[in-house]
Amino acid sequence: MAFKPGFVLEEELKKLPKQPGVYIMHDETDKILYVGKAVNLYNRVRSYFRKIVNRGPQITRMVQLIWYFEYIVTDSELEALILENNLIKEHRPKYNTMLKDDKTYPYVKVTVNEEYPRVLFSRRMLRDGAKYFGPFTDSTAVKDTIDLIHKLYHIRNCSRRLPEDIGKGRECLYYHLQQCDAPCMNRISKEKYGEKVAEALAFLGGRYEKVMGELEQRMMEASDNLEFEKAIEYRELLHSVQAVEQRQKITSQSMDDRDIIAMAKEDLDAVVQVFFIRDGRMIGRDHFHLTVSDVQDNGQILSSFVKQYYSGTPFIPHEVWIEQPIEDQETIEAYLSARRGQKVRIVVPQKGDKEKMVALAKKNARMVLDQDSEKIKREELRTIGAMNQIGEWIGLSGLHRMEAFDISNISGFESVGSMVVFENGKPKRNDYRKFRIRTVQGPNDYASMREVLTRRFQHGIDEAEEIRKKNGDVASGSFTRFPDLLMMDGGRGQVNIALEVLNDLNLSIPVCGMVKDDRHRTRGIYYNNVEIPIDTHSEGFKLVTRIQDEAHRFAIEYHRSLRGKEQVHSVLDDIPGIGPKRRLALMREFKTFEAVRDASVEELAKCPSMNQASAEEVYRFFHKADPEAAPHEVVEIQNRAN
Repeated sequence: MAFKPGFVLEEELKKLPKQPGVYIMHDETDKILYVGKAVNLYNRVRSYFRKIVNRGPQITRMVQLIWYFEYIVTDSELEALILENNLIKEHRPKYNTMLKDDKTYPYVKVTVNEEYPRVLFSRRMLRDGAKYFGPFTDSTAVKDTIDLIHKLYHIRNCSRRLPEDIGKGRECLYYHLQQCDAPCMNRISKEKYGEKVAEALAFLGGRYEKVMGELEQRMMEASDNLEFEKAIEYRELLHSVQAVEQRQKITSQSMDDRDIIAMAKEDLDAVVQVFFIRDGRMIGRDHFHLTVSDVQDNGQILSSFVKQYYSGTPFIPHEVWIEQPIEDQETIEAYLSARRGQKVRIVVPQKGDKEKMVALAKKNARMVLDQDSEKIKREELRTIGAMNQIGEWIGLSGLHRMEAFDISNISGFESVGSMVVFENGKPKRNDYRKFRIRTVQGPNDYASMREVLTRRFQHGIDEAEEIRKKNGDVASGSFTRFPDLLMMDGGRGQVNIALEVLNDLNLSIPVCGMVKDDRHRTRGIYYNNVEIPIDTHSEGFKLVTRIQDEAHRFAIEYHRSLRGKEQVHSVLDDIPGIGPKRRLALMREFKTFEAVRDASVEELAKCPSMNQASAEEVYRFFHKADPEAAPHEVVEIQNRAN
C-alpha cells in the first residue's frame, strides 16, 4: 500500500482526535473514494488499516487505493451526519451507497401569508408562512388540480402586490375567462375573497363532497333552464373533481402524514420503494435505484438512503415507517426533527395493518427490481461492457474516460474542431468543447487537428499548474482531467498527428483511430500501427460508432451556427456611421440593397433617421471603385456558407 509523499500513515493515525467528525478518503488522483462519519474519529479511521478478516472485497479494494485521508471535526454526531450527507451529495464517492435518482416533487402552494392569497405550483417547500399541500408524484395532476381550483373558486395567480396595486392597471385575461374575480380592481371584497380561499383550502384538504354536490345541483338547474352550454361546463368541472378525488382513494383513519419505506436488493443494486401518506390518504408512491456496497447489510443501506433522501426533499413527515432498524436511528430522528421543526419518529412496524403496509412496499420494491434488473444489465453491457470490450481489442484495461475529436469546414471556410467526452460508455456533455481554428487557412484537416489537440492539452497542463500553485493539488476539471484513451476520427494520419502533439507536450496517452470504409461506415480501429477489424454486431463496435457520430455531429452543429452568423451579416454593417436604427430605416424605405445602392444623396437624405452627412456616407460607400462590389460580397458569403 503506497501513500502520498509526506503522508506517513502511522503519524497521521496518531494525530486523529477522539471526537465526532467526518473522514474523507482520497485516491492517487485526489478523487474522493469514500466519505464517512464517526462518533470517535480515532477509533473509526484506524479500523480501516487493521488486518480484518471477512470485511468484503469491495472495502479491501478501497483501502488499497487510499493515497491519503483527511478529516473534519464537528461538535456532535448530528453535525457529523449532516456534513457527511452534504459531502456525499457534492462529490458522489465511488464506495458510498449512492441514491441514483435526484427527484424533486411538486406541491400546491397557498400563500395564506398574503392579504389576498394565491394558489401556485411549487417545487420547493420554504418556511415562508405559506401553506403547502403535497408532495405529489405527478406534476401534471398538480397543475390540473390548480387549474380546477381557479375555475371553481376564481383565486388569483398573478404576481401583483395587493392591496398596494389595487386599482392600478386593468383586469387580466383570467378575469375575462371567469377564472379570477379581479381583487386587483376591487371586483370582490376582501372578506368574500377570503371565504373563497377557505373553500379552496378545504378542497385541497380532501373535502370534495360539498363541491361535488354544488356542481351537480348547478348542472341540473342549468339543464332545466335549457342552458346546455353551462350544464356541460358544470359537468366537466364535476368530472375534474371526481378525477382528483379518485387519486385519493386509499385511506386509513389511523394514519397521519408519514412515509412507508422498504427495500429489495440483489448483488450491488437495490431499489427502495416509498409510499407517501398525507392526511391519511395515499397520494402516491415512488421508487429509487441505489448502488450499494457488497459488505453493507439492509439496515446500513436503508440508513444511507434515509439520510440522502430526506436531505433533499423539502417535506419531512411526522413518521417514517421502515422494514427494520437502521444505523444511527436516534441521530437520524434528531436530524429529521430539526428539519421538520417538530418531533419525527422512525418506526419499525411488527404486526397488524402497519406491518402489512410495509410488506406491500417491499413487494413493490422487489417487483421494480426484477423488472429493471434486465434493463440495467443491458445498459451496463451497452456502456461499461462496451468500454471494456474496446480495451480488450487494443490490450488496455481500466478504461474510464475517452475523448474524440473531429474537424468541420466547407472548402476551408470557418474551420472548427469538436471535442466530445464519453465516461463509462456514456456521453458527458458538460465536458464537450468546441474550437474555432485560428492559425490554419484553407482546408487542411491535419494542421487544424494539430491546433485543436495542442490547445486542448496545453490548456489542461497550464490549468493544472495554476491550481498546484494555489492549492497544492490538482482539482478534477474538464481540461485538467486527461482521457484514458484518445479516439481520432480517421486512420494512420490523424493518429500520428495526435501522437506528435502528445510527444511534444510530454504526455503519454494511448491513441486509437476510428477507421471508415469507402461508404463512410466504421469498419475498424487503428492502434499501434495496426488496423484491428472488429465485430460489427458487438457492443464495442456500436460504442465506437456512437462516439464517431457524436464528434461529427457536434462539429457540424458548431460550424452551422457560425455559417448562420455569417449569412445574416449585412453589407450595410460595413458603412461607417450607419448603426442598427439607420440600417433598418434604409431597408424599410428601399426594400433591397440594390435600391439603396442606386439611390441619390437627396433620396437617401429623405429616409427617416438619415441626415445629409449619413446620406453622403452611404452614397460614397456604394460608389467607390466598383459599384457592384458590395452586393456581390453578400452573395459570395452566402454561396460559400451554403
